[in-house]
Amino acid sequence: MSAFSSAFSVIDSHTAGHPTRVILSGVPKLIGSSVREKRDHFRQRFDHLRPALLHEPRGHAAMVGLVPVASDVADYGAFFISSYVYLDMCGHGTIGFARTLAFTGQISATTGDSFTLETPAGIVTVHLNWNEDGSLDRARIANVPSYVGLEHLSVVVEGVGNVDAAIVYAGMWYALVDAASLGFKLLPDSASALMQAGARIKDAIKAATQDMPLFAGAAAPSVLFYDATSESSATHFLVLESNKFDRSPCGTGTSARLTYLLQKGLISPDQTYHARNILGVPFEARLQGRAQVEGREAMIVGIEGAAFITSTQTIYFEKDDPLSQGFLCR
Repeated sequence: MSAFSSAFSVIDSHTAGHPTRVILSGVPKLIGSSVREKRDHFRQRFDHLRPALLHEPRGHAAMVGLVPVASDVADYGAFFISSYVYLDMCGHGTIGFARTLAFTGQISATTGDSFTLETPAGIVTVHLNWNEDGSLDRARIANVPSYVGLEHLSVVVEGVGNVDAAIVYAGMWYALVDAASLGFKLLPDSASALMQAGARIKDAIKAATQDMPLFAGAAAPSVLFYDATSESSATHFLVLESNKFDRSPCGTGTSARLTYLLQKGLISPDQTYHARNILGVPFEARLQGRAQVEGREAMIVGIEGAAFITSTQTIYFEKDDPLSQGFLCR
Protein backbone atom coordinates (compact mmCIF):
# COMPACT_ATOMS: atom_id res chain seq x y z
CA MET A 1 0.00 0.00 0.00
CA SER A 2 1.32 3.44 -0.96
CA ALA A 3 1.85 6.12 1.68
CA PHE A 4 1.27 9.65 0.43
CA SER A 5 2.59 12.80 2.06
CA SER A 6 0.35 15.16 0.07
CA ALA A 7 -2.03 15.37 -2.87
CA PHE A 8 -3.13 18.22 -5.14
CA SER A 9 -6.18 18.37 -7.38
CA VAL A 10 -5.45 20.12 -10.68
CA ILE A 11 -7.03 20.78 -14.06
CA ASP A 12 -4.75 21.21 -17.06
CA SER A 13 -5.58 23.11 -20.22
CA HIS A 14 -3.72 24.59 -23.14
CA THR A 15 -4.19 27.97 -24.77
CA ALA A 16 -2.83 27.91 -28.33
CA GLY A 17 -0.51 25.13 -27.22
CA HIS A 18 0.81 26.59 -23.97
CA PRO A 19 -0.23 24.83 -20.74
CA THR A 20 -2.03 26.18 -17.69
CA ARG A 21 -2.26 24.01 -14.57
CA VAL A 22 -5.00 25.33 -12.25
CA ILE A 23 -4.26 24.09 -8.73
CA LEU A 24 -7.64 23.54 -7.09
CA SER A 25 -6.64 22.02 -3.75
CA GLY A 26 -3.63 21.25 -1.59
CA VAL A 27 -2.17 24.76 -1.29
CA PRO A 28 -2.02 25.91 2.36
CA LYS A 29 -4.01 28.92 3.49
CA LEU A 30 -2.40 32.12 2.25
CA ILE A 31 -2.37 35.36 4.22
CA GLY A 32 -2.87 38.80 2.70
CA SER A 33 -5.43 41.47 1.92
CA SER A 34 -4.70 41.38 -1.83
CA VAL A 35 -3.78 38.78 -4.42
CA ARG A 36 -0.28 40.25 -4.59
CA GLU A 37 0.17 39.84 -0.83
CA LYS A 38 -1.10 36.26 -0.97
CA ARG A 39 1.26 35.56 -3.85
CA ASP A 40 4.15 36.98 -1.86
CA HIS A 41 3.18 34.84 1.15
CA PHE A 42 3.21 31.76 -1.10
CA ARG A 43 6.63 32.75 -2.45
CA GLN A 44 8.05 33.29 1.05
CA ARG A 45 6.64 30.18 2.73
CA PHE A 46 5.62 27.66 0.09
CA ASP A 47 7.87 28.19 -2.91
CA HIS A 48 8.91 24.53 -2.70
CA LEU A 49 5.47 23.65 -4.11
CA ARG A 50 6.21 25.51 -7.34
CA PRO A 51 8.95 23.18 -8.67
CA ALA A 52 7.22 20.16 -7.13
CA LEU A 53 3.99 20.82 -9.05
CA LEU A 54 5.42 22.27 -12.28
CA HIS A 55 8.73 20.51 -12.95
CA GLU A 56 9.46 16.94 -13.90
CA PRO A 57 8.42 14.25 -13.16
CA ARG A 58 4.94 15.76 -12.71
CA GLY A 59 5.31 18.60 -15.19
CA HIS A 60 7.95 20.12 -17.46
CA ALA A 61 9.93 23.34 -17.98
CA ALA A 62 7.15 25.10 -19.90
CA MET A 63 4.36 24.36 -17.41
CA VAL A 64 2.60 27.42 -15.97
CA GLY A 65 0.59 27.13 -12.77
CA LEU A 66 -2.35 29.22 -11.61
CA VAL A 67 -3.33 29.40 -7.96
CA PRO A 68 -6.91 30.64 -7.38
CA VAL A 69 -7.37 32.76 -4.26
CA ALA A 70 -10.23 34.84 -2.87
CA SER A 71 -10.43 38.49 -3.87
CA ASP A 72 -12.10 41.37 -2.04
CA VAL A 73 -12.21 43.58 -5.12
CA ALA A 74 -13.00 41.24 -8.05
CA ASP A 75 -15.13 38.21 -8.85
CA TYR A 76 -12.07 35.96 -8.70
CA GLY A 77 -8.43 36.18 -7.73
CA ALA A 78 -5.42 34.25 -9.00
CA PHE A 79 -1.65 34.39 -9.25
CA PHE A 80 0.68 32.70 -11.69
CA ILE A 81 3.75 30.54 -11.06
CA SER A 82 6.32 29.27 -13.54
CA SER A 83 9.65 27.46 -13.75
CA TYR A 84 11.83 30.47 -13.05
CA VAL A 85 9.77 33.49 -12.00
CA TYR A 86 6.43 34.57 -10.60
CA LEU A 87 4.33 36.23 -13.29
CA ASP A 88 2.43 39.38 -12.33
CA MET A 89 0.07 38.78 -15.25
CA CYS A 90 -0.38 35.96 -17.75
CA GLY A 91 -2.69 36.25 -20.75
CA HIS A 92 -2.76 32.62 -21.89
CA GLY A 93 -3.15 31.53 -18.25
CA THR A 94 -6.13 33.82 -17.73
CA ILE A 95 -7.82 32.41 -20.83
CA GLY A 96 -7.04 28.92 -19.52
CA PHE A 97 -8.57 29.85 -16.16
CA ALA A 98 -11.76 31.02 -17.88
CA ARG A 99 -11.99 27.69 -19.69
CA THR A 100 -11.43 25.83 -16.41
CA LEU A 101 -14.15 27.84 -14.66
CA ALA A 102 -16.53 26.97 -17.47
CA PHE A 103 -15.50 23.30 -17.38
CA THR A 104 -16.22 23.08 -13.64
CA GLY A 105 -19.52 24.96 -13.98
CA GLN A 106 -18.45 27.97 -11.91
CA ILE A 107 -19.31 30.19 -14.87
CA SER A 108 -21.80 29.59 -17.66
CA ALA A 109 -23.86 31.42 -20.24
CA THR A 110 -26.46 32.01 -17.52
CA THR A 111 -23.97 33.65 -15.13
CA GLY A 112 -23.04 36.32 -17.67
CA ASP A 113 -20.67 37.28 -20.43
CA SER A 114 -17.79 38.58 -18.29
CA PHE A 115 -16.06 38.38 -14.93
CA THR A 116 -13.33 40.34 -13.20
CA LEU A 117 -10.06 38.80 -12.04
CA GLU A 118 -7.63 40.29 -9.54
CA THR A 119 -4.03 39.47 -10.47
CA PRO A 120 -0.76 40.71 -8.92
CA ALA A 121 -0.56 43.24 -11.79
CA GLY A 122 -4.08 44.55 -11.20
CA ILE A 123 -7.69 43.79 -12.04
CA VAL A 124 -8.54 42.57 -15.53
CA THR A 125 -11.94 41.96 -17.08
CA VAL A 126 -12.47 38.70 -18.95
CA HIS A 127 -15.18 38.78 -21.63
CA LEU A 128 -16.73 35.47 -22.61
CA ASN A 129 -18.07 34.27 -25.96
CA TRP A 130 -20.49 31.38 -25.46
CA ASN A 131 -21.54 28.84 -28.08
CA GLU A 132 -25.18 28.08 -28.72
CA ASP A 133 -24.80 24.78 -26.84
CA GLY A 134 -23.63 26.66 -23.73
CA SER A 135 -19.94 25.80 -24.05
CA LEU A 136 -17.27 28.48 -23.91
CA ASP A 137 -15.91 29.41 -27.33
CA ARG A 138 -13.34 32.13 -26.69
CA ALA A 139 -12.31 34.60 -23.99
CA ARG A 140 -11.08 38.16 -24.37
CA ILE A 141 -9.02 39.82 -21.65
CA ALA A 142 -9.03 43.57 -21.14
CA ASN A 143 -5.43 43.61 -19.98
CA VAL A 144 -3.80 45.89 -17.43
CA PRO A 145 -2.52 49.16 -18.99
CA SER A 146 0.44 48.59 -21.33
CA TYR A 147 3.08 51.18 -22.16
CA VAL A 148 6.41 51.61 -23.90
CA GLY A 149 9.33 51.79 -21.49
CA LEU A 150 12.12 52.23 -24.03
CA GLU A 151 11.37 52.88 -27.69
CA HIS A 152 14.83 51.75 -28.71
CA LEU A 153 17.58 49.76 -27.05
CA SER A 154 20.61 48.45 -28.91
CA VAL A 155 22.80 45.66 -27.56
CA VAL A 156 25.63 43.60 -28.99
CA VAL A 157 25.05 39.88 -28.46
CA GLU A 158 27.72 37.24 -28.91
CA GLY A 159 26.81 34.85 -31.69
CA VAL A 160 23.89 37.03 -32.78
CA GLY A 161 25.28 40.49 -33.54
CA ASN A 162 23.70 43.92 -33.10
CA VAL A 163 20.17 43.62 -31.76
CA ASP A 164 17.65 46.45 -31.66
CA ALA A 165 14.66 46.12 -29.35
CA ALA A 166 11.78 48.09 -27.92
CA ILE A 167 11.00 47.39 -24.25
CA VAL A 168 7.29 47.38 -23.45
CA TYR A 169 5.31 46.65 -20.28
CA ALA A 170 2.05 44.70 -20.55
CA GLY A 171 1.77 43.08 -17.14
CA MET A 172 5.34 41.82 -17.63
CA TRP A 173 8.26 43.40 -19.51
CA TYR A 174 8.95 42.34 -23.10
CA ALA A 175 11.77 43.05 -25.53
CA LEU A 176 10.33 43.22 -29.05
CA VAL A 177 12.84 41.99 -31.64
CA ASP A 178 12.35 41.77 -35.41
CA ALA A 179 13.33 38.18 -36.27
CA ALA A 180 13.79 38.87 -39.98
CA SER A 181 16.33 41.61 -39.28
CA LEU A 182 18.54 38.96 -37.64
CA GLY A 183 17.94 36.33 -40.32
CA PHE A 184 15.79 34.15 -38.05
CA LYS A 185 12.80 32.17 -39.33
CA LEU A 186 10.02 31.48 -36.82
CA LEU A 187 9.37 27.81 -37.50
CA PRO A 188 8.88 24.75 -35.26
CA ASP A 189 12.20 23.29 -36.45
CA SER A 190 13.97 26.50 -35.36
CA ALA A 191 12.74 26.44 -31.76
CA SER A 192 15.99 25.25 -30.16
CA ALA A 193 18.14 27.76 -32.05
CA LEU A 194 15.69 30.57 -31.28
CA MET A 195 15.71 29.74 -27.57
CA GLN A 196 19.50 29.82 -27.46
CA ALA A 197 19.70 33.13 -29.31
CA GLY A 198 16.82 34.62 -27.36
CA ALA A 199 18.41 33.65 -24.04
CA ARG A 200 21.63 35.43 -25.04
CA ILE A 201 19.65 38.52 -26.08
CA LYS A 202 17.72 38.41 -22.80
CA ASP A 203 20.96 38.31 -20.79
CA ALA A 204 22.37 41.26 -22.76
CA ILE A 205 19.20 43.31 -22.26
CA LYS A 206 19.14 42.46 -18.56
CA ALA A 207 22.71 43.73 -18.21
CA ALA A 208 21.86 46.91 -20.12
CA THR A 209 18.73 47.71 -18.12
CA GLN A 210 19.45 46.40 -14.61
CA ASP A 211 20.51 49.80 -13.26
CA MET A 212 17.59 51.68 -14.81
CA PRO A 213 15.02 52.71 -12.15
CA LEU A 214 12.15 51.81 -14.50
CA PHE A 215 13.04 48.11 -14.27
CA ALA A 216 13.99 47.97 -10.58
CA GLY A 217 12.72 44.79 -8.92
CA ALA A 218 11.20 43.44 -12.15
CA ALA A 219 12.00 40.22 -13.93
CA ALA A 220 14.24 40.68 -16.96
CA PRO A 221 12.29 41.31 -20.18
CA SER A 222 11.52 38.17 -22.12
CA VAL A 223 12.39 38.30 -25.81
CA LEU A 224 9.44 38.40 -28.20
CA PHE A 225 10.64 37.62 -31.71
CA TYR A 226 8.13 38.74 -34.32
CA ASP A 227 7.99 38.19 -38.07
CA ALA A 228 5.47 40.60 -39.57
CA THR A 229 3.60 39.89 -42.79
CA SER A 230 1.95 43.31 -42.40
CA GLU A 231 1.65 45.89 -39.64
CA SER A 232 -1.49 44.12 -38.41
CA SER A 233 -0.30 40.50 -38.70
CA ALA A 234 2.76 38.65 -37.43
CA THR A 235 4.11 35.37 -36.13
CA HIS A 236 5.37 35.49 -32.53
CA PHE A 237 7.95 33.38 -30.71
CA LEU A 238 8.53 34.33 -27.08
CA VAL A 239 11.77 33.15 -25.48
CA LEU A 240 11.50 32.80 -21.72
CA GLU A 241 14.76 30.94 -21.03
CA SER A 242 17.29 28.86 -22.95
CA ASN A 243 15.08 25.79 -22.45
CA LYS A 244 11.65 27.41 -22.44
CA PHE A 245 9.47 29.25 -24.95
CA ASP A 246 5.81 30.24 -24.97
CA ARG A 247 3.94 27.90 -27.26
CA SER A 248 1.14 30.45 -27.66
CA PRO A 249 1.60 33.84 -29.38
CA CYS A 250 1.80 35.13 -25.76
CA GLY A 251 -1.21 37.11 -24.57
CA THR A 252 0.53 39.88 -22.67
CA GLY A 253 3.33 39.87 -25.27
CA THR A 254 0.71 40.44 -27.96
CA SER A 255 -0.59 43.33 -25.87
CA ALA A 256 2.95 44.74 -25.75
CA ARG A 257 3.41 44.46 -29.51
CA LEU A 258 0.10 46.17 -30.31
CA THR A 259 0.86 48.90 -27.77
CA TYR A 260 4.14 49.67 -29.52
CA LEU A 261 2.49 49.72 -32.95
CA LEU A 262 -0.21 52.08 -31.70
CA GLN A 263 2.22 54.46 -30.03
CA LYS A 264 4.37 54.63 -33.17
CA GLY A 265 1.31 55.22 -35.35
CA LEU A 266 2.02 52.08 -37.38
CA ILE A 267 -1.50 50.72 -36.91
CA SER A 268 -4.78 52.58 -36.57
CA PRO A 269 -6.76 52.41 -33.30
CA ASP A 270 -9.66 50.61 -34.96
CA GLN A 271 -7.58 47.81 -36.51
CA THR A 272 -7.39 44.26 -35.20
CA TYR A 273 -3.90 42.84 -34.68
CA HIS A 274 -3.46 39.16 -35.55
CA ALA A 275 -0.68 37.25 -33.78
CA ARG A 276 0.10 33.62 -34.61
CA ASN A 277 2.32 31.11 -32.89
CA ILE A 278 4.73 28.93 -34.89
CA LEU A 279 1.94 26.36 -35.24
CA GLY A 280 -0.35 28.91 -36.90
CA VAL A 281 -2.80 29.22 -33.98
CA PRO A 282 -3.95 32.84 -33.58
CA PHE A 283 -4.65 35.42 -30.92
CA GLU A 284 -6.44 38.63 -31.81
CA ALA A 285 -5.83 41.97 -30.11
CA ARG A 286 -7.67 45.28 -30.23
CA LEU A 287 -7.37 48.63 -28.51
CA GLN A 288 -10.10 48.91 -25.87
CA GLY A 289 -9.13 52.12 -24.10
CA ARG A 290 -6.37 54.45 -22.99
CA ALA A 291 -4.91 55.30 -19.60
CA GLN A 292 -2.02 57.09 -17.90
CA VAL A 293 0.61 55.25 -15.86
CA GLU A 294 2.94 57.58 -13.96
CA GLY A 295 2.75 60.15 -16.71
CA ARG A 296 3.15 57.65 -19.54
CA GLU A 297 0.52 57.10 -22.18
CA ALA A 298 -0.80 53.56 -21.78
CA MET A 299 -3.11 51.32 -23.79
CA ILE A 300 -5.75 48.92 -22.57
CA VAL A 301 -5.58 46.04 -25.02
CA GLY A 302 -8.09 43.25 -25.41
CA ILE A 303 -6.50 39.86 -26.15
CA GLU A 304 -8.74 37.09 -27.48
CA GLY A 305 -8.05 33.38 -27.75
CA ALA A 306 -9.36 29.92 -26.97
CA ALA A 307 -8.28 27.31 -24.43
CA PHE A 308 -8.95 23.59 -24.27
CA ILE A 309 -9.08 21.18 -21.33
CA THR A 310 -6.43 18.46 -21.52
CA SER A 311 -6.79 16.59 -18.21
CA THR A 312 -8.13 16.49 -14.70
CA GLN A 313 -5.90 14.75 -12.21
CA THR A 314 -4.72 14.33 -8.67
CA ILE A 315 -0.99 14.85 -8.26
CA TYR A 316 0.42 12.63 -5.53
CA PHE A 317 3.65 12.76 -3.54
CA GLU A 318 4.67 9.47 -1.98
CA LYS A 319 6.63 9.76 1.25
CA ASP A 320 9.78 8.04 -0.01
CA ASP A 321 9.88 9.62 -3.48
CA PRO A 322 13.45 10.98 -3.95
CA LEU A 323 12.18 13.37 -6.64
CA SER A 324 9.25 14.84 -4.73
CA GLN A 325 10.82 18.31 -4.99
CA GLY A 326 10.84 18.12 -8.80
CA PHE A 327 13.77 18.60 -11.13
CA LEU A 328 14.50 20.87 -14.08
CA CYS A 329 17.20 20.09 -16.63
CA ARG A 330 18.53 23.11 -18.50
